[in-house]
Amino acid sequence: MTTPKTTAPEMTPEELAAAVAAFDLNRHTARLLVDEPFFAALSRRINKKASGALPTAGVRVTDDGHFEMLYNPAFFAKLTDTERAGVLKHEFYHLVFDHVTGRLPDGGMSKLWNIATDLAINSHLVGELPDMCCMPGVGPFADMEKGKSAESYFAALKKKLEDHDGDGEPGEGEPGEGDSFDDHSGWSEGAGAAQDIAKERLKESVKKAAEEAQKANSWGSVSGQCRRDILDRIVSKVDWRKVLRYFIKTSQRANKTRTVKRLNKRYPYIHSGTKVRRQAKIAISIDQSGSVDDSMLAAFFSELNKLAELAEFTVIPFDSEVAEDYIHVWKRSEKRKWVRVRYGGTDFNPPTKYVNEHRFDGHIVLTDMCAPKPIASRCQRMWMTTKAYAAHPYFQTNERVIAIDG
Repeated sequence: MTTPKTTAPEMTPEELAAAVAAFDLNRHTARLLVDEPFFAALSRRINKKASGALPTAGVRVTDDGHFEMLYNPAFFAKLTDTERAGVLKHEFYHLVFDHVTGRLPDGGMSKLWNIATDLAINSHLVGELPDMCCMPGVGPFADMEKGKSAESYFAALKKKLEDHDGDGEPGEGEPGEGDSFDDHSGWSEGAGAAQDIAKERLKESVKKAAEEAQKANSWGSVSGQCRRDILDRIVSKVDWRKVLRYFIKTSQRANKTRTVKRLNKRYPYIHSGTKVRRQAKIAISIDQSGSVDDSMLAAFFSELNKLAELAEFTVIPFDSEVAEDYIHVWKRSEKRKWVRVRYGGTDFNPPTKYVNEHRFDGHIVLTDMCAPKPIASRCQRMWMTTKAYAAHPYFQTNERVIAIDG
């Protein structure tokens, strides 16, 4: 049975010091999450601070754009190790699923939304939390199924409230006496730029934690569905067309020539001036293996037709080797239709060697990334693939990977 959360009186400095001495969460976190590679990696990147100002625990955005977990040491001291680990994971799930910096309903922050996010998270933490926690299928939420989204629970809670003539909110007696066990008051702090900065930092932290879990080949208790949701969230959501344009512009080099039509600012009328023309020599390596679908090729070629207004490209078709007979220069302002010339396997080394030998300024690879990591590129290299392949790449790279979403 869930119980309403009560507001605890703020501890005096002496009381807080005594509570921290009895239980310092930072000393126990590694032990509590020893079987949770993903959460352990994420925990190392989240500051945890003892506070007597809240009765349980909570996460917030600080003024300088960082995420911070506040916890009441007296509360944690009373829990079992299983419950302590469960509360940690509960707070981290709030961060991972963007409950702190986004996903708010149209009406903004409310008690119903607080409870809805807890119900969504706690579905994945059955048997790991204190009895006070909201749990689908238990107590006032007995009619709700486990495993739904926060938005789904929010709609169900709202309907339940309307069916009872709006007579109070959950946490204020029937129909929903349960309340969020942790503190969500800090979710509205650090608004504006600080939240935007924190969101980007968090995304990078989640990405690194996911990479560590993938490398360890273990996600601990994270379910398959949660794992897919997490990987989906860390895939770049930026407009891939804008990124492609930016890549080309930043690959431009200056081609300087002398001209008498320009005045030399340093030696006027003595030496001729300089005319600077900027151009980018870009290689487009297109994976022609059978696993690359036609829709991805069509989308990419469609954008290249527009980008041809900015630069000249050298198109390099390849699968397990470069199709040298089909390498061609895509002239500026030229329009072309997409074409497939290969259907074999995939090897990224041949196109990389070709680009290295021919001194390009930038290298873009359109691929499903289903091959071993290639040799280093002498120019900046960017990978473009589908959303699914970006979330589950065959190899890890520090180079930019952009998902084409159609």
